[in-house]
Amino acid sequence: MKLKVVRADPAGNITLFVLDPLPTGERAGIAARLMSRSNAEQVGFVCPPVMGGAGRLEMAGGEFCGNATRAFGMLTAQALGGPAQVLVEVSGCAYPVTVDVDLAAGTAQAQMPLPRTTELREVDGYTGTLVDLGGIAHFVAEGVAPSLDFFERAEPLFQKIPGLEAYGVIFLEGEKMTPLVKVPAAGTLVWEGSCGSGSLAAAAAQSRNAPDGPFVRDYIQPAGAIQAAIVRRNGEAVSACIGGPVVLGLPCEIEI
Repeated sequence: MKLKVVRADPAGNITLFVLDPLPTGERAGIAARLMSRSNAEQVGFVCPPVMGGAGRLEMAGGEFCGNATRAFGMLTAQALGGPAQVLVEVSGCAYPVTVDVDLAAGTAQAQMPLPRTTELREVDGYTGTLVDLGGIAHFVAEGVAPSLDFFERAEPLFQKIPGLEAYGVIFLEGEKMTPLVKVPAAGTLVWEGSCGSGSLAAAAAQSRNAPDGPFVRDYIQPAGAIQAAIVRRNGEAVSACIGGPVVLGLPCEIEI
């Protein structure tokens, strides 16, 4: 089978966009085969829009991914002739997402879902912040060395959250961030080069007691940097976005 794909590099979180239509039930297996033949960390499938967006992206595990959203927004803007803003639909999000694109600068900024909850939780005596973004959740662990062992000890926290398509542990040391993310339906557990939703979770955790107004941080990750911004009003988050560089390859064929 030959598939037409585009390789996207949003701040090092390598993503393959499959342009050919494929049945939903086949996508997880195809994604696994594509990832085994490349350095991609995740796979998304380009589909016809159903909510009035300019395009639709469905991730292999049905999750929402901020980095993939940014990159897909840029891909959509290119196809439309370069508008500075596009509305795209993404799995795991019940409404079209606004993406601001600067093709000349090679950057894209995506609107992000607001945290449903941001709560302190304990893992074997360590207190971190559990951020539920709806469909995806992250446990932000500041001052903890990145390890699979800690991830596995934190994993039971996510079993109590209904409707999760993905979850991760965000190891944070200052503005240095290392994300480990699991997508059960796709069968993946990946040390990601960067993580958009994880960056937002880190900002949500670090801004819990911040004054009203914008809270903006650049999170330096293994393969790139992402800027996360949250605006608070009366102590509550009222808007959120992530932004940073995106590099798109040309469409090509991969045989699997």
